[in-house]
Amino acid sequence: MTQPAAENILPVDINEALGERYLAYALSTITSRSLPDVRDGLKPVQRRLLYAMQQLRLDPAGGFKKCARVVGDVIGKYHPHGDVAVYDALVRLAQEFAQRYRLVDGQGNFGNVDGDNAAAMRYTEARLTPIAMALLEGIDEDTVDFRDTYDGSESEPVVLPAAFPNLLANGSAGIAVGMATSIPPHNAAELIEALVFMLARPADAPPIGTEELVGFVKGPDLPTGGVLVEPPGAILDAYASGRGSFRLRARWEVEKLAHGQYQVVVTEIP
Repeated sequence: MTQPAAENILPVDINEALGERYLAYALSTITSRSLPDVRDGLKPVQRRLLYAMQQLRLDPAGGFKKCARVVGDVIGKYHPHGDVAVYDALVRLAQEFAQRYRLVDGQGNFGNVDGDNAAAMRYTEARLTPIAMALLEGIDEDTVDFRDTYDGSESEPVVLPAAFPNLLANGSAGIAVGMATSIPPHNAAELIEALVFMLARPADAPPIGTEELVGFVKGPDLPTGGVLVEPPGAILDAYASGRGSFRLRARWEVEKLAHGQYQVVVTEIP
């Protein structure tokens, strides 16, 4: 085996080498896997799933296609990862108990809130929802930048046009290297009211404060419901600082039975 020439060997400090390489790995994990983009609220695998489904013309007015077809297109063209991870991401976008506003309309067994898994991708079918179409609206009109895919054979959007406040409406959670995020979902009508208020504000008005926005967006709105039991001050502090937790309580009601008996029925489970 040919040995490298002595002049081609450069001494490198081990601490600097490890720092540079780990930083590159960390940035890749943060931007290309674990955390959502603030502009469309999507992680790369979610964005690629929606774009692949749009390319397959799986719009809400059309028919469904097997999830195996969608997953195959995604891993073959855009996302060179395992099919199980990609299918899990697709399933989560279709679960009404996981997404406040579903981005995928699923047909078949997509699991349930009790923890049962979805059926295999060869049995289930999917298409886009109207909310997903709003995220993709105008993508063919040069509204966003495109880049080459991993092998250079295709192009993919860097970010979706996102005519819907998806990051705050659906929330997101992810753990990267050195940082993490956990954004709760919110009511879209409240978010739009807050946006209209911000757009109507005069240009020379002082900056909008968190207290004003909390007047429109009262707090999180989870897909499975529940009663938020935090005081208004705690909610305001969490939004102002970006750190905090929200306690939720199940919603229940009492049903009267015969002979003076009754039963407690839980209608919403956080």
